Order: sequence, then structure tokens, then C-alpha cells
Amino acid sequence: MSLHEVNRGIKKFKKRKRVGRGPGSGHGKTSGRGHKGQGQLAGWSAHPTFQGGAMPLVRRVPKRGFNNQFALKVATVNVGQLNEKFEDGEEVTPQTLKGKQLANCRYDVLKVLGDGELTKKLKISAHRFSKSAEEKIKSSGGEMNVLPGKKPVVKNKMGSARKGYFRSAAFGLGQLALTGGGNFGKPSDYNSVAADVSNLQSRLVTGRIGSCWKNFASYSPFPSCVRRFF
Repeated sequence: MSLHEVNRGIKKFKKRKRVGRGPGSGHGKTSGRGHKGQGQLAGWSAHPTFQGGAMPLVRRVPKRGFNNQFALKVATVNVGQLNEKFEDGEEVTPQTLKGKQLANCRYDVLKVLGDGELTKKLKISAHRFSKSAEEKIKSSGGEMNVLPGKKPVVKNKMGSARKGYFRSAAFGLGQLALTGGGNFGKPSDYNSVAADVSNLQSRLVTGRIGSCWKNFASYSPFPSCVRRFF
């Protein structure tokens, strides 16, 4: 290849396709759409599995089982592999396994299986252990450390906590207002309101207050900062 052939055929600014300019434009009388039919109309597009009206292959093939998209990906390693790769007294962790080219893929859970023989005393840290693996590790004098799994995702954790706090605060304030407790003579006295809320936290947790808090939402001595959460 010569130097002048490197950029041959490469256009930096490609001209756009201009259709509807007649047969002399290079795109034919029908602008490359053919004669008649659905494909001739504007906005038409075919599904990737469309086969001209015939039953598509993806619908003809039988389906079995299902695919759980939320399932955890489990990486497995056998005690026989640990016996080969690690020395007596070493510690087995996900990091050391990756260094030994074992379980070096992406996974959510690491599980130790019982295939093979284990004659060395190892301290193994993993998320799961099979029953046979547990027996072999204990018989060889090793230790097992169960790692914590993934925590479930909590959506809008701060928003729900904030809303629940103010609802419980308004719930307790309404009870105080109806029973004559607290200093509600001045709605602007937020220091007394805060003190009443803090004193009510233990009562709210233990459930010693009734379940009729909705009747208190419109009570006039409520400060607006609490009323707006209902």
C-alpha cells in the first residue's frame, strides 16, 4: 500500500441522500422504495422478525423454561482446586482467588463446592458453602467465613424516611393537641413543637398511640411545615 492510497474512498463530508429527484438522480423513479406495497409509504418499518406475513421463526420454535433477570450470578470453586493452588495455612478470599486465576469473572455470590480432596488447613471466606465442602474443610482443620451478600436496593430511601418522620411527628402532635398537651397557644413557637415531637418518639415506636391520625391533619394549631405532608 502506498501513502496516497490510505485515504482513498474515504469522504470526510458525505453528501446526504436526496430523493424524489427523478430517475436521473440515481435513486430511480420511486426513490429506492419500489412499486406499491407498505414499504412505499412514509413511516413504514418492519419488525426484525417479520417474514413477509409468514409465521416468524421465533414464534415457530417451542419455548421451555424462563430466564430470571434478577437472579444472582454464582461463581463456583471446588475444594480440590483450592488444595492445588494454595499452601497450608493460607487464607482464601475472593481477592486471592482472582490472583490464582480462580473465580476471576464477574459474579454476585462465591460458592465453594466439595469436589476433590482437601488435605490442607485453609481459612476460606465465601458467600456459600456446600454441605460436602463444609465437611471436608472441617475434617482438614480449616475455617469457614461466610461473607455478607448483596443488600436489596431501597428506592428513594431518604425521601420515604423524611416523609415517614414528618407523618409520625404530625401524628403525635395531633394527639397532644386534642388531649391538651404541649404548648399550642402560639403556632410560631417551633421550639416547643420540636420538644413535643422528641418526647413522642418513644410513644410512636412502641405503638401506644391510636390509629386515627388522619383526623388531626386539619387541626388549626398545626404548623404548616407539618400540615403540608398530608
